[in-house]
Amino acid sequence: MPTLSLNILVLPTYNNMLLGVADASTYVTPPVNPTIEITVPSFGTVVLSFTPNTYNLFNSESLGITASGADLVPLPDGIYTLKYSIDPAITNYVEKTFLRVDQLQERFDEAFMRLDMMECDKAIKTQSKVDLNTIYFFINGAIAAANNCAIDTANKLYNQASIMLNNFVRNNCGCSGNNYVINFY
Repeated sequence: MPTLSLNILVLPTYNNMLLGVADASTYVTPPVNPTIEITVPSFGTVVLSFTPNTYNLFNSESLGITASGADLVPLPDGIYTLKYSIDPAITNYVEKTFLRVDQLQERFDEAFMRLDMMECDKAIKTQSKVDLNTIYFFINGAIAAANNCAIDTANKLYNQASIMLNNFVRNNCGCSGNNYVINFY
């Protein structure tokens, strides 16, 4: 006989306007009043209905970021907390914290796609790869830190990746070649 085991998964939507949460729980009986409490960075907490045994999607309207009927906006990057409960009167719940990086990742992808690796000489092309790999390393480090409840470290790594990405784009993709020539040649 199955036992109650609550679990939710944050799954990629590949859309910066959507947050996808799947129910991976096992139930003894169907839930009565399942809810999910979502804390959105800089916007507070909302409590929403949650459909068990399926994939639930949330957008800026459902999360209280935009008014009903207004144009949807991208969801902010940052630390999100999700608390799934099958009945508010029961203390059995599951809580997850994660770092959303969709907007930063979108900027990274745009910078990467703007590079024409065939135009630069070898040192410059290699420097651009080093810079992009470093930025990507910081993004993944921020995600790993958040997954391990190191929120301050996650925020620092996220901010560093954002600053580096801004500098990379501002400096015309960092095509100086100096770092590669000095440190890697």
